[in-house]
This record gives sequence, C-alpha cells and structure tokens, in this order.
Amino acid sequence: MTVVDIDGLRPWIGRTETATDQVTAAALAGLAATLDREEAMPAPGDPAPPGSHWLFFHPRARQSALDEVGHAKTGEFLPPAPLPRRLWAGGRLTFHRPLRVGEPVRRVGTIRDISVKQGRSGALVFILVHYAISGEDGLAVEEEHDIVYRDAPKPDAKPQPPIAAPDGATWHHEVQPDPTLLFRFSALTFNASRIHYDRPYVTEVEGYPGLIVNARLIALMLMERCTTETPAARLAGFDFRFVRPLFDTAPFTLAGKRGDGAFDLWAKNSEGHLAMSATARF
Repeated sequence: MTVVDIDGLRPWIGRTETATDQVTAAALAGLAATLDREEAMPAPGDPAPPGSHWLFFHPRARQSALDEVGHAKTGEFLPPAPLPRRLWAGGRLTFHRPLRVGEPVRRVGTIRDISVKQGRSGALVFILVHYAISGEDGLAVEEEHDIVYRDAPKPDAKPQPPIAAPDGATWHHEVQPDPTLLFRFSALTFNASRIHYDRPYVTEVEGYPGLIVNARLIALMLMERCTTETPAARLAGFDFRFVRPLFDTAPFTLAGKRGDGAFDLWAKNSEGHLAMSATARF
C-alpha cells in the first residue's frame, strides 16, 4: 500500500499558475462540429458558449515531459503525489459574462487545498484548484476543479457498486460514442491522456473495457442540451460530479428535469447506472 506524506504536499497549497490565450473562431467551430451542430463560423465579437473556456489554455508540456499515461509530469504546479492515476472528479463553474471571439484572455490557477483520505482501494489524494478567467471586460468565468490521485486497483479488487440514475426526466438524448468522437475532443483540448484514444493501453494496462469518454465532453454535452431546452435563459452556473466512467462500447443517455430554481442533469450508461450528476443554474 502506497504511503502518502501529506506534509510533503502541503507546501503546494497557495501555488499559482498563469496562462494567456485568445478565444478563436476555429476552436469554437471545431467544438460545434464535434458535437454534431451545424453552425456558421463564429464572427469576431460573438459570444462563446458556456464551457468553451476548456478549449483554451492548453497545457503545453514538451513530449519528453509527459508520463506514460500522457499527462504532464507533476511537481511544478500540481503536487507530486506518489499515486499513478489522476482523475478529474468534478467541478463547479460560475459564468459571470460570456467570453467573445477574438478576445485575449488570462487564466490564473491557485491550489486551494490538498487532503488525503483512505478509500477502498488505498490512499486517495484530493486537490482543489481554483481558476479565474478574465478578458477585456474583467472576470468572465470562475471554476473550482476537483482532482483525485489514486493507486491502480489490485487484481482482486471488487468494483464500486453502481448507483441507479434518477427517474422523472423531462428530456433525454442518447449519444453513441466512438473513437472518432473521443479523438476529436482530445485533439481540440490538446489532451494526450491515452485512456481516451489508445485501446490496447486502456484495456490491457488500465483494465477498462473500452476507451473512456472524457468527463469534460460529457459536461459540455449536458450544458448544451440544457441550454437547448431553455434557449431564452442565460446559464449562470454549472456544478458536476463524475460518478462512473462511460465507454465507447455502448451508448449513453443525457437527461434532465427542472428542479427548485435550477435544472437537475445526469448522464447514465446503457444499464441505467449514474455516470455524471450535475446542476445548472440560470
């Protein structure tokens, strides 16, 4: 069992990282095509859809600085937790105003907290990162990003019991993921993680049944479907939690219903198990 020295990781709390970029029409058009939307090329000044900030501020680690999974090696901004698997567990987004095509943007990331817990498969390290994204008119997006480091599962480890997805959806939409969809999204976000495109690696090394659908892709699909259902409303916030992986081996369903002042959203696999839960605020 891996022992995690929490005192050795705490100096990373408060560490910051700054990145700059520009909102480009090409990236937004690429996202629309990947989501199978027929849209005209965005013009300068057009608002970017909620969540599209994930298309920018790409990590630009050199090829030699990637680990065997395809992630940038830790130890600079993210702490060097001695656990091999890095997962995006969820996040909370606040949209203050839309970003616009052609706008220069700046993102400041700050590590807010680091904690260690003991899970069924061993130690878990939780990293809370806060991002503030600003443009010419000030703050546009705030995001809290939950990262989890964990050990590789033991061969005899029992799988996490599934959670049934909610009932009572007022709308639903089926998605058939395939390697092309996952590759295009990885390319749009400059994501080199092999679990999304390298089938031999993800099945033979990681032990999963197929390619894993990117959590941000699922979240963007939920945001898009929700705003389609309420075209006159402006999305002000989006909170999501990744519960269970989705794979390219079977279709999955996006669903939602209006709750108390918000929309309750979820994605479920073909067996009806909850994969992502989310709340959208307008």
